[in-house]
Amino acid sequence: MKLGFLTACLPQVPLEQIVPWAAGQGFETLELAAWPYDSSRDYQASHVRAESFTRDDAERVRDLLGTHGLEASAMAYYDNNLHPDRAQREAHLAHLRKVIDAAELLGVGLVGTFVGGGTESPDVMMKEIGVTFRPLVAYAEDRGVRLMIENCPMDNWVTTGRPGNYAYSPELWDALFNEVPSESFGLNFDPSHLYWLGIDHERAARDYASRIFHAHAKDTELLEDGLYRYGRVWRQLDADPWKSGWWRYRMPGRGAIDWGSFIATLKAGGYDGPLSIEHEDFEFEGSEANVKEGLALGREHLARFA
Repeated sequence: MKLGFLTACLPQVPLEQIVPWAAGQGFETLELAAWPYDSSRDYQASHVRAESFTRDDAERVRDLLGTHGLEASAMAYYDNNLHPDRAQREAHLAHLRKVIDAAELLGVGLVGTFVGGGTESPDVMMKEIGVTFRPLVAYAEDRGVRLMIENCPMDNWVTTGRPGNYAYSPELWDALFNEVPSESFGLNFDPSHLYWLGIDHERAARDYASRIFHAHAKDTELLEDGLYRYGRVWRQLDADPWKSGWWRYRMPGRGAIDWGSFIATLKAGGYDGPLSIEHEDFEFEGSEANVKEGLALGREHLARFA
């Protein structure tokens, strides 16, 4: 199993510097961030400028990776493809198609995104997912690319107290795959979200093994005092809506997930793809050096089992 990371954690560092550093640390793959250049979201970057990507750009990136013995595991653009503002929704979908085009030029077979969410009821949202993603999956298939959905609930993204990505549980995955019945539509499987949601991530990895196209490595730490104060819900009053108060993401090895057991479960289900660290650990933020330290420590922990 090849270890890599999502480059979005190093938004100010050019790909020309990330690649040799990653190779020197023993990473074998990179999940290339491809958000719009003017995006203001956190945990995003534009290491591939999909909106203006050319064949020459693709050759340059392939040569850079190849020189250092790395592969691109996937292209990454995670935004709300069901945004209630139609203009924003169309802008996100247009960029996603550009990312798919860039993946084709690079010869990268996977593009990761969110389905997203809006203000309608869940059943209406699911129907909109079908209408939106059936043609998107067909567009990707025509270019030799598969689409995969990351299972973060993106709580409070659109409406406080509601999910912003209707793809975070087995119930919703069944509905998704019913609405978009294509073998080219699957999951970028991240156990960290399932853990804090109380969903058995290893059982889910077994049950949906055929739909796991790519896997994220992010850990989760549960906070005892926060569980006492808030319970297993989103905070209601004294809250930053983006901070649950009772859990937080950590680097692999610093949370509660048993990575040896989880990786064994993936392998038993036939998965031999990349394991890509998604860095959202507060302890290793604030500077390029801190982020890189976290990535190196995460890789060291995962390498024991992969």
